[in-house]
Amino acid sequence: MTALADWPQWRGVGRDGHATSVGWEPSTLPKEAKAVWKVRVGPGHSSPIVFGNRVVYLDESEGQEFVHCLDRNSGRSLWKSALSSSYQDEWGAGPRSTPFVDADRVYAQSCNGEFRCLSLEQGRTIWRVNFEDFGVKFLGSKAQEGTASRRGNTGSGLIDGPRVIVPVGSTSQGTLFCFDKLTGKVLWKALRDEAAYSSPVLASPGGIRQVIHLTAEGLAGVHAETGEALWQVPLKTAAKRHAATPVVYGNKILVNSYSIGVVCIELAPRSGKMDATIAWQLKDQKINIASPVLVGQHLYSQGANKDFVCVDVAAGALKWAQAGFGLGGKKDYSSTIALGRRLLVLTEDGQLLLLDANPDQFRELARLQVCGNTWSHPAYAGGRLYVRDGRELACFDLRGTP
Repeated sequence: MTALADWPQWRGVGRDGHATSVGWEPSTLPKEAKAVWKVRVGPGHSSPIVFGNRVVYLDESEGQEFVHCLDRNSGRSLWKSALSSSYQDEWGAGPRSTPFVDADRVYAQSCNGEFRCLSLEQGRTIWRVNFEDFGVKFLGSKAQEGTASRRGNTGSGLIDGPRVIVPVGSTSQGTLFCFDKLTGKVLWKALRDEAAYSSPVLASPGGIRQVIHLTAEGLAGVHAETGEALWQVPLKTAAKRHAATPVVYGNKILVNSYSIGVVCIELAPRSGKMDATIAWQLKDQKINIASPVLVGQHLYSQGANKDFVCVDVAAGALKWAQAGFGLGGKKDYSSTIALGRRLLVLTEDGQLLLLDANPDQFRELARLQVCGNTWSHPAYAGGRLYVRDGRELACFDLRGTP
């Protein structure tokens, strides 16, 4: 099974919500949600990942957060490793960051800032750090504002060649830390903002390879190899609750948050660094915690008004909004995966919708109830969808009867 049939990190291989090299665009969904396998899980908003013959997920039980590894085909447990003491607030208990895999190692992060590199084969800890080592105090609900120090370290790190880059959020040492992925040695530190809930992405706008990150204070890009700050745009909000992952469209970076709506930052190289300006802003599209998916020049996402929306990135304009999206819940969140010109959308009340990625109109092809209430992004690999709610992790074959 090749890496292209995996979902090894937050939002997939490209970290953009696209199922890479699918070779199959569904026209409908199975009539019934018959799972290939299901397993009981503890609470948590963390998403499952798929790599080779393994499925990895995080959960909480009896006051601890755990890393679990399952057999991909059967759901059989292969190992379980304690990660940290657990955290709970009014939004639930358990981990909120998504683990990620590289070769024979899995990287996992707890709510309170324990970060570990584990053996994928056995779950043995290879190296570890805690964000407290870098001056970060996890305050939980005692904190007066948003950010990771209040609601948990939600942002998921990423691999870049020999490096692993993690949103630590130290205002004294560095927002982003770059570690040697094999040893945990610190290679560079960048920025001085608190971490919000967003995950960094890698891209090369203007031909400069960089880590782009939405912090509690704004959007910034740093050189991937050195950590040198290349550009920064303040995006200050009262609650500092920036949760969505940035989306890259050429030299444009798109971000969204409840207070600022959807913002498009345009980058232009200048003397080894970059100029960053706001190209456009849709203040009324206050997309809260959902991360949009880009298909062509259009963003598709859960909207701010209990709707699903399509935004034209080139024009900086709303194309359409479908009212009454989903049936239950607060309708703040849904997860979107692109399969070519199709969209798989998992709503927070557990409905899986198949949509056309059509910039001219909302077009629903099928829907299926696959789980209970969830804020966990599903994983898609090899025609199978891996869905997790607060009680179960289930594998569904979307190509037909298992």
